[in-house]
Amino acid sequence: MSKRADTSPATPAGAEEALPPRSALTGTQRKFLRGLAHGLEPVVHVGRAGITEPVIAALQRALADHELIKVKLAADRQERDRMAAAIEAVCDAQVVGRIGTIAVVYRADSDPEKRRIEFA
Repeated sequence: MSKRADTSPATPAGAEEALPPRSALTGTQRKFLRGLAHGLEPVVHVGRAGITEPVIAALQRALADHELIKVKLAADRQERDRMAAAIEAVCDAQVVGRIGTIAVVYRADSDPEKRRIEFA
């Protein structure tokens, strides 16, 4: 009998396992947000120029006003994926769903008193 070599990375003693970020949403929360966004129209349109300073300003303003928005991305598939990732990084938000050229973006208000969306 031969023993198989353990190929998993070694974890130092006492080290905590990597936890998801505090702002990570569960699948149920994402589903709830997609349902809320169903009747919304895109409030920000990202054109061929991509994520520019005016687009970032519009995204920040819309997220501050609404928490949950739809964004229309005018580009090919790979570019839309990159745009969605850039929106998450630049706006400190989460893309909770994307179908075709429409992305649903969520960012909770930093003030808990002003939050419009509450999870059950």
